[in-house]
Amino acid sequence: MGKNIVLIGFMGTGKSAVGVKLAERLNLEFIDMDREIEKVTGLLITQIFRRYGEVRFRSEEKLMVQKLGKRNGLVVATGGGAILDKDNIKALQENGVLICLESTPEEILERVNRKKGTRPLLKKNTTIEDIKEMLQQREKYYSCADFKVNTVGKQLEQIVGEIIDNIGY
Repeated sequence: MGKNIVLIGFMGTGKSAVGVKLAERLNLEFIDMDREIEKVTGLLITQIFRRYGEVRFRSEEKLMVQKLGKRNGLVVATGGGAILDKDNIKALQENGVLICLESTPEEILERVNRKKGTRPLLKKNTTIEDIKEMLQQREKYYSCADFKVNTVGKQLEQIVGEIIDNIGY
């Protein structure tokens, strides 16, 4: 089986939704890293953050990246901050093609507001400016991607098609 297809990008850019459809279309196994961490720990991501803090979550995330980096033929949706650690980037690149999903701050805010309470790094009254600032801080990390796909105004099938065209499946 070939390299993993690893979806990276800011929260709310569509990594999980796109990942499910992409895996389905390519007949590959889909792994949502956050859901896998929840299975392993027996805790929701929000509970890990609340009880143990971000450091503990990032530690669990790093272990999951190492584990998935050794497997083949997966479609992996990372958490938005997984690429903040250079070791994670290296492990994901070793056996994967990294695709960064992008969106506008306005679209991100609208999407994450639909899932209020599930995004531990967002404050209750997160603004467009907050998201712009976080995107700017993370921009250098997202540049590790092999290519980027903007998800704004596109149907899932269109995004999946763009990814498949770029990776040559």
